[in-house]
Amino acid sequence: MSEREPLLRVEGVTVVYSVGGRRNVHAVSGVSFALFRGETLGLVGESGCGKSTLARAIMQLPRPTAGRVILDGEDITVLGSRSLRALRSRFQMIFQDPIASLNPIRRVGESIEASLRTKGGKSAAERVRRAREMMTTVGLDPEQHYRRRPFQLSGGQCQRVSIARALMTEPQLLICDEPVSSLDVSVQAHIINLLRKVKSDYGLSMLFIAHDLAVVKNISDRVAVMYLGRLCELAPCADIFSSPAHPYTRALINAVPRPGPCQPLAGTGMLSGELPSPMDPPSGCRFRTRCPRAETRCVMVQPELRQIAPGHLVACHFPLREVAGPDEDHRPLMDRPDN
Repeated sequence: MSEREPLLRVEGVTVVYSVGGRRNVHAVSGVSFALFRGETLGLVGESGCGKSTLARAIMQLPRPTAGRVILDGEDITVLGSRSLRALRSRFQMIFQDPIASLNPIRRVGESIEASLRTKGGKSAAERVRRAREMMTTVGLDPEQHYRRRPFQLSGGQCQRVSIARALMTEPQLLICDEPVSSLDVSVQAHIINLLRKVKSDYGLSMLFIAHDLAVVKNISDRVAVMYLGRLCELAPCADIFSSPAHPYTRALINAVPRPGPCQPLAGTGMLSGELPSPMDPPSGCRFRTRCPRAETRCVMVQPELRQIAPGHLVACHFPLREVAGPDEDHRPLMDRPDN
């Protein structure tokens, strides 16, 4: 995976919102990662950690406060409005609320056509043909659904419309911002299977954002974990779930219910303390106020992502698993043999 050239590079992206006076919300702080061609990268974290803000910053909706977003070798954060508009067909986004993301007075067929109309170069007849073809691809009957409006469709059907609309411009990158969180559980699996199929059929790369770890596990090649605006762990999907290295990642996994009457009751996964405010994030490690392994170093020094195993990065001074050098011991003081 690491030997391939990434399609997307996010380098030090920061998003800060002013909320009046001198108060700022530090929604995203120095996030960096790469997304490779044909890969699905899952992005997880609790509500309010900055996942959706990061997705919109990648889409330049709006542009990030600082940092760079490089798509296929081109820094899109420095492009003018006209150049960015011309490039938008190469990266599309599917939003969390499928009904709200569609124009309520426009027929769904027209909404699917709209992206081609904006891009230009296609006749009206060609746009209609492509839209009807794409509706069939995502499991909608053009004869039955083309002229309907969003309120006449279910949430799952509206999300299929959103997927069809995103695919119309033949993008390279699809950003899915919690695309199944507002849908019934019975519908979620169908949408996940559809996304998996279109990714394979169209050769897409996907950034898949969710707070449901079970969903992320079923679709992702790698997983990035986010806490209070920063990445705390990034690893292959199997490694994240079998041997998490960050205490926050382990807490998220422990909080997932285990089905079956014979399964032992798991811990609640509840962390001590309260989630800090993004207007006044803690010094050093942002997780330290809730971390059972925190020490003085965590207060003073902000941990950066570092590799502890092939492809496994963690931003923690005292990770749960460690590959330390012969002259370096990163374990907490209470875990060292001389204490």
